[in-house]
Amino acid sequence: MSNQITIRQLSNHEEVSLLDFEFLKRYPWYTSNDYFYKCLEENIEGKRVTLMAYYAGTLAGCCHLLFASDYPHFKKGNIPEINDLNAFPEFRRKGIASRMFDELERIASKRSRLIGLGVGLYKDYGNAQIMYNKRGYVMDGKGIVYRNIQVIPGEQVTVDDDLLMYLIKELDNDL
Repeated sequence: MSNQITIRQLSNHEEVSLLDFEFLKRYPWYTSNDYFYKCLEENIEGKRVTLMAYYAGTLAGCCHLLFASDYPHFKKGNIPEINDLNAFPEFRRKGIASRMFDELERIASKRSRLIGLGVGLYKDYGNAQIMYNKRGYVMDGKGIVYRNIQVIPGEQVTVDDDLLMYLIKELDNDL
């Protein structure tokens, strides 16, 4: 199966249009707001790496590596962040997410001995939580955050996509 997977870095406006089209087609909540154009600009500037995964020649998902995280602990420690992993539903369980992670970890290892990511806390993130654990990601010990602000005991927050636990992994810098 993995020989049917190819990974490419976002590099042009046609790919931006393809990402917009595929996200709009699959996710009713998605609104472009020039998100992938911003991603393309940041790829060109070297602030981010956006990988596009193809399965048998068809776009199957994407993921990002942010070199300057919005999460304060990663920002302070200059820890690159894997962000916004998305393998389209019909392409899941084919090794696509793992291949993107392999490549992002390889890229990050050239700049850092650590890499991190944030994961949601409700059931929809269960498969991701399991995958990250299997790949060696562990809690960073900073607790949970809501919109990148630490949640204080007794405080009430909304359980949504902004309530996260951040994880970290030590990289093999020989990759």
